[in-house]
Amino acid sequence: MKSSFAAAAGLIMTAALVAMPGQSIAAAKGERIKVTGEIMDTWCYLSGVMGEPEATLGTAHHTCAVWCAAGGIPVGLHTADGEIYMVLKLEGAGTADASPALLEIQTDQVTADGYFYERDGLKYLIVEKIVGNEGITNLSHEDYGLTPGFAIPKAEKKRILGQ
Repeated sequence: MKSSFAAAAGLIMTAALVAMPGQSIAAAKGERIKVTGEIMDTWCYLSGVMGEPEATLGTAHHTCAVWCAAGGIPVGLHTADGEIYMVLKLEGAGTADASPALLEIQTDQVTADGYFYERDGLKYLIVEKIVGNEGITNLSHEDYGLTPGFAIPKAEKKRILGQ
C-alpha cells in the first residue's frame, strides 16, 4: 500500500511539474548520473491491471506501453536491480508525456545521462541525452505471450486448449 501511494504521489508530482512550465526545479538538488534500464509503462506496472510486474516489461507489454505513453501516462526507467526512475523530461522533447521521441523507445534498454532527483522516496530523472540504446532486449512474450490472457475471449481459450 505504501509503495502504491508513493508511486501515485509520483504521478501527481509529475503532472504538477508539467503543468508549471515556467517554474524551475532548481530548489531540488539534482545529481548528474548515467543509468541503464528499460523504458517502461508506469501505470500498468503500478496498477497490476496486466498481471504481475514482470508481465508489464519487455515485448509482452510493448504495444500497451506505447499506447499508455501516447495517452500521457508518465514513463519510467526500470533498472536491472529493480530501481524505477520516473522520467520527467527527455532530451529535446520538453516534458516526457506523449513525446514522439519517447514513443520510439518504449521497452528499449537504454543508458540515460541526466539529472537524478529524489524526494520522499520517489526517484525522478531528467534525461539530457540517451547515450546508448540496445533496442528491445527483454523478450518477455516467450514467458507471457503476445496477448494478455484476460484479453482472449473465453470461446477462443477453449478452442486453443482443445476443450
